[in-house]
Amino acid sequence: MNDTLQFIVVNILPLFVIVAVAYFAMIRPQQKRTQKQNEMISQLQKGDRVVTVGGLHGTVRSTDAKTVTLMVGRNQELTFDKLAIRDKRPS
Repeated sequence: MNDTLQFIVVNILPLFVIVAVAYFAMIRPQQKRTQKQNEMISQLQKGDRVVTVGGLHGTVRSTDAKTVTLMVGRNQELTFDKLAIRDKRPS
């Protein structure tokens, strides 16, 4: 029995520690960022100023389930997937 306990402590416990550190250092923060991004996208409204993942700045003209139409210049409207919206800027 003593050998089994020693085997677990020496070989398996470090693996669990590495997995736990990786989860709290990499996976969990990414999940929080994704959740925050999804909340921001779901709350987009007409008039919000946004930036796309490509760096294009525009004002939300309209939204539907999967797309958002941005006014990017004088009478220039572009339609993007909602997932292409990176950030919401102060109005």
